Amino acid sequence: MEKKYYPTIGLEIHAELKTKTKMFCGCLNNPDEPARNASSIASAGGVKPNVNVCPVCMAHPGTLPVANKKAIENVIKVGLAIGGEIADFTEFDRKNYFYPDIPKGFQISQYKFPIVSGGHLADFDITRVHLEEDTANNKHDRGDFSLIDFNRAGVPLMELVTEPKTFDGSDEEAAKSASNFAKELQLILWYLGVSEANMEKGEMRVEANISISEDKNKLGTKVEVKNLNSFKSVEKAIKFELDRMVELLKNEKGNEIVQETRGWDENKQQTFSQRKKESSHDYRYFPEPDLPKMKLHEAFDLEKIKKELPELPVAKRARYKNDFGIKAEDIESYINDPKLADWFEAVVPFSKDIILDKKEFFRVVSNYITNDYLGLKKTNSEAKLPSVKNFAELMTMFGQGQISSRVAKDIFAEILIKDQSPTQIVEERNLFQHSINEEGLKAIVEKIISENPEVVSTYKAGKENAIMSLVGKVIKESKGSANPQMVIKLLKELLV
Repeated sequence: MEKKYYPTIGLEIHAELKTKTKMFCGCLNNPDEPARNASSIASAGGVKPNVNVCPVCMAHPGTLPVANKKAIENVIKVGLAIGGEIADFTEFDRKNYFYPDIPKGFQISQYKFPIVSGGHLADFDITRVHLEEDTANNKHDRGDFSLIDFNRAGVPLMELVTEPKTFDGSDEEAAKSASNFAKELQLILWYLGVSEANMEKGEMRVEANISISEDKNKLGTKVEVKNLNSFKSVEKAIKFELDRMVELLKNEKGNEIVQETRGWDENKQQTFSQRKKESSHDYRYFPEPDLPKMKLHEAFDLEKIKKELPELPVAKRARYKNDFGIKAEDIESYINDPKLADWFEAVVPFSKDIILDKKEFFRVVSNYITNDYLGLKKTNSEAKLPSVKNFAELMTMFGQGQISSRVAKDIFAEILIKDQSPTQIVEERNLFQHSINEEGLKAIVEKIISENPEVVSTYKAGKENAIMSLVGKVIKESKGSANPQMVIKLLKELLV
């Protein structure tokens, strides 16, 4: 019988924070753009290295750091959003190691007293969230030598560490769960407005701690895969590494897993060894003597910050499902694109005036956005969101039965290219839907119900789609003058 191995995944995610200045000095926090006072660089359209630097972030002798309060507040917001505990006492520490991109020979970070402890997100429990400074950026594109850009040195960097999570299922499940966690964290950072978290630019970097064990309650030897810069890379690297570990343990030659740091080769789609994995004692942490201790509960109004947090993705998903009844795929479109969500919600106040069932109306509206708009956008670069006023106006006319579904779709396609008033279009082209009055229509509906007892029984037995057969018969009986939405409304009222 083949042995079963349990994969365990822990994640460390770094995210550069959105602040005006760097973590411990007054230099601009814009490592990918030229400094505002470098007019000659800006006019040339290039990104110049080493322009947003000063004696502090270049570690000149005698300089002193000053902590960026906004960066600390941003980490507090993240902690509150994930249900973590905000520390009363916290401090910064020196993390000692000697790399070319660390000008001081140490990094100002946090060790024993992080800003946030605990919390939960997606499938993972959170260990801690702390604040540190980013390193400079090594440039290895010059052939036989490397250069360093210090624009990024000292940028506020949040690090979130999860608890290790052991999975009963497949390697694919573990890898997918890790990727989903990273996606959800990126969404929270966006919603809170604390980070752009652009993985391609290195503004959010994922590191995965991976191990396998035959004993579900015992952790195996840990390997860290660093600097994964896309969600796909997170999945693929974890899957590859888990498969590599299984093969090592299965090998009869006695190969063993070594605790080490590995990288991910995107071209070869495999991990590779980088260096022996350090432990915390290798960094010789000690409290940063040039920065004061901090009492966060005194320095910040935590209740005020918590009250001012925006609606977060998990709450938004629940609200959209409960209040609107739209598809899960549509909900994710709105979660990932708040502008689309604003567009959708602009119609909600008008739902009280429609003749359609409210949730049916919301599903139709959502279909226009996620199918018609997003579909057209793929094939026509000119397609763009019209004003929420015009979109709401169009959907309201349709929901009230003033125009047919066909007319609504045609006008929608038009206003995606040229934003204009749907009411004006309908009036100019005489596209209003004419319908017999409700009393006359009710008589026809009652007649069709009495003539089709089998269809009625099928509908009452729970097959709601059967109602569309009755709708068609009513419209035919009315010689096309019946409004479909009004027909559905009357049928549902009479078939209770």
